[in-house]
Amino acid sequence: MSKLTGRTAVITGATSGMALATAKLFVAEGAKVIITGRHQDKLDHAVAALGDNVTAVQADSGNLDDLGRLAEIVRNKHGHLDILFASAGVGSVSDRLGSITPESFDAIVGVNFRGTVFTVQELLPLLTDGASIIFNGTTSATKGVPGAGVYSASKAALRSLARTWAAELKNRGIRVNVISPGSIDTPMFGTVTAEFREQVAATIPLGRFGTSEDIAAAALFLASDDASFITGTNLVVDGGFSQL
Repeated sequence: MSKLTGRTAVITGATSGMALATAKLFVAEGAKVIITGRHQDKLDHAVAALGDNVTAVQADSGNLDDLGRLAEIVRNKHGHLDILFASAGVGSVSDRLGSITPESFDAIVGVNFRGTVFTVQELLPLLTDGASIIFNGTTSATKGVPGAGVYSASKAALRSLARTWAAELKNRGIRVNVISPGSIDTPMFGTVTAEFREQVAATIPLGRFGTSEDIAAAALFLASDDASFITGTNLVVDGGFSQL
C-alpha cells in the first residue's frame, strides 16, 4: 500500500522546485494534496502536471487573510488535515549588512517566519492527532553565507519553532520537524554560469547538486509512518556540505 493513502496534505509555495516535486510524490503515494502559490498561472501549470487529487489555492503565505481562506477551503473540502509542509519562502543573498532595508527585511521575515507561524496556527484546528508538520529550512541557517543574514536568520527561527511546537503538541502525537536543504538544482541555479555551478559542486562532499526529488523523498519520510518516532529534529539534505 502507498505510504500516504487516505491522508490529506497541504504544501505551501508548491508551484515549482522542491515543493512541487514533493506534491507530485505525495500524490503518487496516495495523498489528497492542496497546494498554494501566489500566481494563478503557475498554479494552473502545477495542477496540470500533478493531475488528480490536487486542489490549488491562490494564497500568499505572508497574508493572514489568504491563510484564513486556505484554512476554510481545507475545512470545507476535506474537514481535516494530516500533513502540513510549510515550504513557502523567499530569500536573498544580496542583503549584506549595511544594505538591509526595512522593506527587504519585512519581505523575507514576513513570509519565512511570520508566514510560517500563522500558516500553522490557522491550520492547527484541522490537524488530526498524529499529524506531521514539516518546515522547509536551509543549511545556511547554520553556515555563514555573506549577504544571506536576514534569510538565514528567518530560517533558523523555524528550527527553534520546531523544537518548541514539538513539545507543545506532543500530547496529540503531532510531530514537528525541519528539512534543511543544501544546494539544490532548482530553477534558481539555471540562471548562474557553468563555472559557478562547478565551484559550488566542488564544495559538496558527494560531488553534485541535490535534486528537488531528494527533498521530496525526505519530506515523504517525515510525513509518513516511517518517521513515527521522530519529532523536533532537523533533517539535513545537503550532500554532506554542512556536516563534513
